[in-house]
Amino acid sequence: MPRTFALALIAVLALAAAPARAARPVVADLSSHLVSITTGFSGSRVLVFGATDDRPGDIVMVLRGPAETHVVRKKGRVAGIWANRAQARFEAIPAFYAVAATAPLDGVLPEAVRRRHRIGVDALELAPRDGDRGGAFRDALVRLKRKAGLYPEAETRITTLENRLFRTEVFLPPTVPVGSYTVEVFRVEDGTITGAEITPLYVSKIGFSAEVFDFSQNHSVLYALSAILMAVAAGGAATILFRR
Repeated sequence: MPRTFALALIAVLALAAAPARAARPVVADLSSHLVSITTGFSGSRVLVFGATDDRPGDIVMVLRGPAETHVVRKKGRVAGIWANRAQARFEAIPAFYAVAATAPLDGVLPEAVRRRHRIGVDALELAPRDGDRGGAFRDALVRLKRKAGLYPEAETRITTLENRLFRTEVFLPPTVPVGSYTVEVFRVEDGTITGAEITPLYVSKIGFSAEVFDFSQNHSVLYALSAILMAVAAGGAATILFRR
């Protein structure tokens, strides 16, 4: 039995095991609640799966987090030299954000509902601390995030089976930040959210890469000096090697 089908089957059995009057509109889980970043990490796919009751409707999934501060700078010419001319500081924004749905998002939820629950990049509150620097800086922030693969531009589709099972995969790129994430799964009927499930996801460095990361965070000066010494040593070794 394929692993993904087995996981979805477990979700269905869990839903069916509950008393009829206490059945939840949606149950969901992840293939793994921990994404481990090791040396050579090239990204990871997270499987989100689950089941719903037998009423018709749609499923929307949002994966977001952790919160971060991001500064967007605008360059301009100063005396013939390109330099930073203006900047906007965005605080408490999701470092990663992805959406999946069983149908195009605009046709599943009204804009007012999406904005209330912050579903969709256009519904996120990405306002800079300096309120006078909206528009262009917000667009630049989203563009930078999408270029890094942290705000996937295309909506991922959720596939269903027999109108009860559902599954989707979200790709976390190599640049994905460490921290705590949340996976929100919404049950939607006629444009109204009738049920929700929130599941945690953790992205963490382990092994040698984790030790290097902790050292760089807790001993930044020593880390910088070590990096400089290693660069000098590597340069010296290369010079001796090429002389031969």
